[in-house]
Amino acid sequence: METTRFETFFDAIIAIIITVLVLKIPQPTSPTPGALIELNSIYIAYLISFMILYNIWYANHNLFQVIDTIDNTSVWIYGTMTFVISLLPYFTIWLANNVYSIPAETMFGLLFIITHILNTLATRAIYRSNPYNKKLNEMNFNSYYMNIPTIILLVGFILTYTIYIPGIYICCLLSVILWIILGRILRRPNDGN
Repeated sequence: METTRFETFFDAIIAIIITVLVLKIPQPTSPTPGALIELNSIYIAYLISFMILYNIWYANHNLFQVIDTIDNTSVWIYGTMTFVISLLPYFTIWLANNVYSIPAETMFGLLFIITHILNTLATRAIYRSNPYNKKLNEMNFNSYYMNIPTIILLVGFILTYTIYIPGIYICCLLSVILWIILGRILRRPNDGN
């Protein structure tokens, strides 16, 4: 399949999910700074989800700049990832309204881990299906450093189930920031070094 049609579809899905996500944010109860601050957990959860979606979009945009076709395996992985990320608005608001709930923390963390794994699998499937693409081979898609965000999330699960219930929430924020930074550093084309 040509990537232009697929990329347009995937971009539209992400835009719709972001729109639904922002529409789920409630208005403050009164027009005061205090009422705005009361919604801080909702804003942080929204920020985490937005950063996840934006990072997926940005990474795929850069990836699709160097390839022309996508195979069926990649399409099915992306389809599964689309299903998973479409659940983000629901679980983001559930977490935001219940930061001290272990089930809400767990579902949000699992959603992020599954999204990260599917994104990694999709990228590797594209890499395998384009073995002779010189530009793609110059990019670093097989770095083990990209597993660090998942490890941080697993630490969040340990924290949540032992000593600090919002551990997954905090580790999701740290993990997505690290995922973005590592993605920018590791996926730059090699300079022949």
